Amino acid sequence: MDRLDVRPLESPFNPEAVKEALLQGRELLHRRYGKNRNGAASLLRSHSRLVDGILRHVWRETGMPDSIALVAVGGYGREQLFPHSDVDLLVLLSTEGSGANTVAGGNEARLEQWVGLLWDIGLEVGHSVRTIPECVEEAAKDITVQTSLLEARQLAGRRQLFKELSRSMQALLAPRTFFTDKQLEQRQRHRRYQDATYKLEPNIKESPGGLRDLQNILWVSRAAKSGNSWKDLAKGGFITPREARLAQRNESILQDLRIRLHYLAGRREDRLLFDYQTPLADELGITGKPPRRAGEMLMQRYYRAAKSVTQINTILLLTLRAEIFPDQVAAPVIINERFQKRGEWLEVRDESVFSQYPGAILESVLLLQQHPDLMGRSAATLRAMWRAAPLVNAAFRRDPRHCALFMEILRQPRRLTRELRLMNRFGILGRYIPAFGRIVGQMQHDLFHVYTVDEHILMVVRNLRQFMAPEFAHENPLCSRLIRDFERPEVLYLAGLFHDIAKGRQGDHSKLGKVDAVRFCKRHEMSPEDTELVAWLVENHLLMSATAQKKDISDVNVVGDFARRMENERRLIALYLLTVADIRGTSPKVWNAWKSRLLENLFRTAQRHLCGEITDAGGTLESRKQQIRELLQLDDIDNTSAGTHERFWSALDPAYLLAHDPQEVAWHTHHLSGQMKTAMPVVKARTAPSGTGVEVLVYTADQKDLFARICDFFDRIDYNIVQAKIHTTLHGYALDSFLVLDPFDVSQPPRDEFNFLEHELSRQLEQQAPLEPPLSGRLSRHLKHFPITPEVNVQPDEKGMCHVLSIVAGDQPGLLSRIAQVLVHFEVNVRSARINTLGGRVEDTFLVTGNVLNESRTVIRLETKLIKVLETSCETDMESADSLSSGRAVDAT
Repeated sequence: MDRLDVRPLESPFNPEAVKEALLQGRELLHRRYGKNRNGAASLLRSHSRLVDGILRHVWRETGMPDSIALVAVGGYGREQLFPHSDVDLLVLLSTEGSGANTVAGGNEARLEQWVGLLWDIGLEVGHSVRTIPECVEEAAKDITVQTSLLEARQLAGRRQLFKELSRSMQALLAPRTFFTDKQLEQRQRHRRYQDATYKLEPNIKESPGGLRDLQNILWVSRAAKSGNSWKDLAKGGFITPREARLAQRNESILQDLRIRLHYLAGRREDRLLFDYQTPLADELGITGKPPRRAGEMLMQRYYRAAKSVTQINTILLLTLRAEIFPDQVAAPVIINERFQKRGEWLEVRDESVFSQYPGAILESVLLLQQHPDLMGRSAATLRAMWRAAPLVNAAFRRDPRHCALFMEILRQPRRLTRELRLMNRFGILGRYIPAFGRIVGQMQHDLFHVYTVDEHILMVVRNLRQFMAPEFAHENPLCSRLIRDFERPEVLYLAGLFHDIAKGRQGDHSKLGKVDAVRFCKRHEMSPEDTELVAWLVENHLLMSATAQKKDISDVNVVGDFARRMENERRLIALYLLTVADIRGTSPKVWNAWKSRLLENLFRTAQRHLCGEITDAGGTLESRKQQIRELLQLDDIDNTSAGTHERFWSALDPAYLLAHDPQEVAWHTHHLSGQMKTAMPVVKARTAPSGTGVEVLVYTADQKDLFARICDFFDRIDYNIVQAKIHTTLHGYALDSFLVLDPFDVSQPPRDEFNFLEHELSRQLEQQAPLEPPLSGRLSRHLKHFPITPEVNVQPDEKGMCHVLSIVAGDQPGLLSRIAQVLVHFEVNVRSARINTLGGRVEDTFLVTGNVLNESRTVIRLETKLIKVLETSCETDMESADSLSSGRAVDAT
């Protein structure tokens, strides 16, 4: 039902009455849609016509001149106006008479008044004012403008002027140029979304597989005069009737989701954010089936539609390309008995090839990899392969010829990622590796992955492949160098494919994935050595990141234990490459230069250990001192100060020299060796030697709550502590060093920023004012919808001298201050801290000491109190924080 029973607008013109009519009309549409009385296409058309009536009425009643025309463009022009989308309008000026400038100038005030009136009425308009020559000029320069004008529709004003515009746009339209530009535009848009169809919070309109991909087909079809609708394309033979129905059905699904999303958000919102997934599922009557939630069931519906859209988009654009560029259809060149090359495209010689020999599916992949001159498969070949996908079954997987083909695909130097993505898109990869098929479209709610499991896995393989490409060598030079010298890199790709393949199953996904990987490797007749390496990588793919981010990698024993688990350099290199690719494949925001440096340091230290370059602690200590002396000499430090330096070091136990980098010790020595018993706090800041973050030195006489005070200071200026090393000198001074990241992620903060840190932190430590309650603030929306149950664990370390406090929780303002104040309350001292934030998830590790840690009852109380203050809720337990801040405090060092 398209017509609305809205009261007719009365004269004389009354803006309030017009506004009321618009509100009533929109409310009526909303109510009808909520009762499922109208489909998505009908709602969009009805909304467009409602706004048409309002605009025509206002145009007429405000006395707009007859010499100009009002034109609907863009989505509004094609009568697809979503509830909160902008109303895109073109005011078309005439160039007759005294010239365009005079015409525009004479009507400028009236046009401004008219636009203001539309906003007052409640129409969010996006408008432009142009003459026909200006439209043509803009359209010739900008494909987006040309596309918008391609769907122009007159609303009011001079009809002849609009007809002239239509003729001018048709004369400008060059189907070949239009097709090429729209293809480039689509590739750039997909790249903005990392070419990922399965993001956890996709954009229904713009993401790969979204509405824009369907619109792109119809724009190209219209430009080629091949049809304006799916029905037209089916009649013209460009698409099968089944594909036309599928396109229309998926378009309706996506339109319905976008309409409901606009209504639910109360504004223009095209992203399926976590906030809306469950409410949308409820609205659509979707219920969860444990262990999957209703929101996940909704997203499965979206992913199926998006996957189908990408398939249709790929096939139809290839079909239309052949129609638009018929002269490029060259004579076929036979490759083998099944395939031929026609121009830049791979073709099957007979469309029944895939049904007669299903292995040709994998053969087509290999041929494209081996022929750099081929751009891809022809539309007919791709369509035939799509239909043949169900033939990839158990018998197909057991065939040794197919196993050999798949392994050959993995060994090719080019096009692997693109083909794996296409195989996933057309359902082939999940059929060939059934374990992979089970995680297609599976969501992850760990707050740092932004992709589904299968999309993340393919991102990891892509990252490994990019390490091989010279154009990406600048992003991670070490990875690029290592992988180029790595024999049989296919073991890395297989480890990437299987590392998370068991996610969502009951049990340890690393161990379960190892079983799948071994089964795959044996079926594909890989050597025992390579099978063992793939299995080991899958089982241990989290080991390196856990060691680097949770343990003290300056400890020779920690590195020694890690290196022994590596056993050999090939394993170490493989795990390092997989770890970097894995972390970078979780989210563009999780990887940073600090994590890069941390992993690289662990890799290089473990490599030296495996090569026998690291000796006993005594030899390492003397070697470390010599390195420090040389660095001090390079900094032109007077050699006569050597005695002072030695006296400074003698006040520190050997653990200090071993736990700090020689450059760091030299920096400390330079500033502190002459003022070992200063009455005033010494605070120094500099850019970290790694080039990432700010290194802050704090040296002061013991004082209560020191670690808590420093954490509170950085919390309040929005700096993130990522590493802390706490040391107490033999004469009772605290020597603490912190690595912090500034809130703006500036690699080289200005000197003024260092001056601020030094002055303000030393002032706060000197004043020793009572601790304030930790900061509180709003939780991230991810954490709000997918809260993390805090985990706290206190265990003796391997030496039995300290305890390791491990914390997993949702990130929130003031988190580190809360932890520090609890530790102060329980008289627990922090020796070192490793702070690791993965999106909205915190995984912190502290090396702590204190007599209470030897009492099991007190440890339980400590863990309980920490869990209480870590619980992520909108109502922070401020009373608990207040009581802690006034409790008995001890020296945090």
